[in-house]
Amino acid sequence: MGLFPKKPAAPKTQTQDEIDLAAEQKVTFRAIWLGVVASVGGFMFGYVSGQISGFFDMGDFGRRFGNYYDNGWVFSAYRQGAIVALLPAGALLGSLVAGKIADSLGRRIAISASALFSCIGTIIEIASTTHWAQFAVGRLVTGVGIGALSVVVPMYQSESAPAILRGILVSCYQLFITLGIWTAEMINYGTHDLSNSASWRIPNGISFLWALVLGAGILFLPESPRYAYRVGRVDEARNTIARLAGLEPTARSVNMQIDEIRVKLEEEKAGADTKWYEIFGSNLLRRTLIGIILQSGQQLTGANFFFYYGTTIFKATGLSDSYVTQIILGSVNVGCTVAGLWVVKNVGRRKALIGGALWMTMCFLIYSFVGRFVLDPVNPASTPEAGNVLIVFSCFFIVAFATTWGPLVWAVVAELYPARYRAPAMALATASNWAWNFLMSLFTRPITDSISYFYGLVFAGCCLALAAFVWLFVIESKDRTLEEIETMYEQKVSPRHSSRWHAEGPLGQRDAEEKPEVQSGSATTSHHGDV
Repeated sequence: MGLFPKKPAAPKTQTQDEIDLAAEQKVTFRAIWLGVVASVGGFMFGYVSGQISGFFDMGDFGRRFGNYYDNGWVFSAYRQGAIVALLPAGALLGSLVAGKIADSLGRRIAISASALFSCIGTIIEIASTTHWAQFAVGRLVTGVGIGALSVVVPMYQSESAPAILRGILVSCYQLFITLGIWTAEMINYGTHDLSNSASWRIPNGISFLWALVLGAGILFLPESPRYAYRVGRVDEARNTIARLAGLEPTARSVNMQIDEIRVKLEEEKAGADTKWYEIFGSNLLRRTLIGIILQSGQQLTGANFFFYYGTTIFKATGLSDSYVTQIILGSVNVGCTVAGLWVVKNVGRRKALIGGALWMTMCFLIYSFVGRFVLDPVNPASTPEAGNVLIVFSCFFIVAFATTWGPLVWAVVAELYPARYRAPAMALATASNWAWNFLMSLFTRPITDSISYFYGLVFAGCCLALAAFVWLFVIESKDRTLEEIETMYEQKVSPRHSSRWHAEGPLGQRDAEEKPEVQSGSATTSHHGDV
């Protein structure tokens, strides 16, 4: 099943073993609950990102932290940029140390500690009275916790989830980001008319709730089975895999996954001790760069252009209540991210990422040219049709992002790396996301003040380049185990033919014995093919 027409059927080489093992695994409530609780880390990310856009139009927030000009309290481009950008700056720092913390303390404890650490930043923000720098520093501290969560949560989900659910559960992280953004926008809408500091302190204070839910809730979930196995807790790893897949600990698919983990671990131990900088070596450099470019690309699509500065953007189109428009965009974002989970499950990674990037390119081209040449910059209300076009194509953009690049990047990057390098490589990739997040937060206002809607052409060019990059370099990893994906990279499978790659190893060997015409090492078609 997919969004694109299927190609003519290729010769089918799926073995009976593979059919039996796929049917053996089940979708369990325990696995879904693990993904949902861990994804509260994404909700925290979305909530603190979404709330700041509305703060700048709140009267009390402006009186305390803005500058007074003839037309009232306003924020200069760089002050607004600094307040917005220090959250991703802190997240950049947090993401860089998260891998080491996760390897030292375990995935669960690292998630719990990061969630509770973010509360310190929230306290600093709420305690701010008239110094905008204090509020900004609070966002910096909050960002450290959020950034660490953005690395460890997808890592924990990808290592714990059964293969049939992994893409969906990791993508739930993005769904919860959108839910967090939407929730922040709704709470902002409910408090923005208050005349005192409650207008912004109430939305800020609610952040404690999400941190406590995640910090405590994650402790009731099992440790990542792959982490548990690597630190010698083999029985715990086996039992966790079995429970999450709804199987007995002695089931065939459980034995196979344990064997795959053991083989990969033995291969790693047979080599020299690993160092973090080896992710830049000849064997891993390609994957390291793919992860960095995909995570950077998620920012360079331009999505946060709308989420961080949405109320400012739509106020400029002449709308009487830009908060309402933000809620509309947020609702579209949530609804389409739910649809995005269907895309993750039923459409290949490559098709979805390429199609989404091309769709976003089209949206930004229309947005830029209509905004620059049709919308009246002096009196936007005199050109309502142009304003409506901007809103509609902003929604179309959100549809494309929320169904493709929003959820899929987290899933693809979490699948890229060998277990022994996963923590530092994911940390670096996620850090690149936060680095671009920081730069866009800081410089978007000055750039839009200079070139206005032509800023969208920058994002259109980036989206087009990302479509080409995925086509050339990203393999199809849908429904494969992490160990299978590792083997594909070791064998240097061509990205364009990766959907037809056939797993080797124990299953492949048995298949070869039964069917001698299937050549070892050849690229054959399996049930992982066209979707």
